[in-house]
Amino acid sequence: MKPPPFEYHAATSLDQVLELLMQAGDGARLLAGGQSLVPLLNLRLARPSLLVDINPLENELGEVRLEHGLLRIGALMRQRDAERHPLMRELCPLLVRALRYVGHPTIRNRGTMGGSVAHADPSAEIPCALLALDGQVEARSQQSRRLIPAVEFFLGPFTTALRSGEVVTAVLLPRHPADERVAFQEVARRHGDFAIVAVAAALVVDAKWQIKQARLALAGAAPAPVRLTAVEDFLCGERLEAHRIAAAARLAGQMADPTSDIHASAEDRRHLASTMVSRALRQILAADETPA
Repeated sequence: MKPPPFEYHAATSLDQVLELLMQAGDGARLLAGGQSLVPLLNLRLARPSLLVDINPLENELGEVRLEHGLLRIGALMRQRDAERHPLMRELCPLLVRALRYVGHPTIRNRGTMGGSVAHADPSAEIPCALLALDGQVEARSQQSRRLIPAVEFFLGPFTTALRSGEVVTAVLLPRHPADERVAFQEVARRHGDFAIVAVAAALVVDAKWQIKQARLALAGAAPAPVRLTAVEDFLCGERLEAHRIAAAARLAGQMADPTSDIHASAEDRRHLASTMVSRALRQILAADETPA
């Protein structure tokens, strides 16, 4: 199939992108990796009047660096580059683990970090990890620069807190604590498919496996990725043991709010939420290294 007609503009600066968005309003769409937008165009599910290609801005928006103690990941950072970047591996291992589940290497070669965040698929791995990591989304417009906590950014299926004229320019993440253990688990129809249900987990534990901090998020089990705050509270201050993992998994299933679709029923997704949380916590418990 062929896309509907549209005007194409290759951007030369971020300021120009923001100007074009202001002029075109809701009729403009941004082209980054194109892994979601191009199929929507070809199916004519997206009908923009203006397509703004931001790939020429990769030098400006494609870096990973430390900034004021936070890991700043530019919106145009390719997912495959982020997966292999030494700063990402050192300071954000949970996100690196999540990236390995995103499509296939050929898809990650083009897909961008900011594109996945802005697309906001409720089953996508990157938003799930971002939520578990207390990440923030940087949004720019002609008038302002906003930092939006991930917990406030994802509002529903393909729906975010971005305002008209705003564009995602980066995601910001706190540094990975030295004594933090991480796990990412998902189930999908085939490797590389979007998750039916996925979980991102990060625990800070002491030498006796007592949990000092817990952060968990689910994808595919609600209209948007969900932070499992009740599970976190249940785990904190306790030892990571089999019976507590089982209880935490049951609680996660109760917190899930899925709907049925062609891939799984709501009941199946709720069961999978429990199962994935159990697997993630057991993966952390089975780690070979002794906690710091």
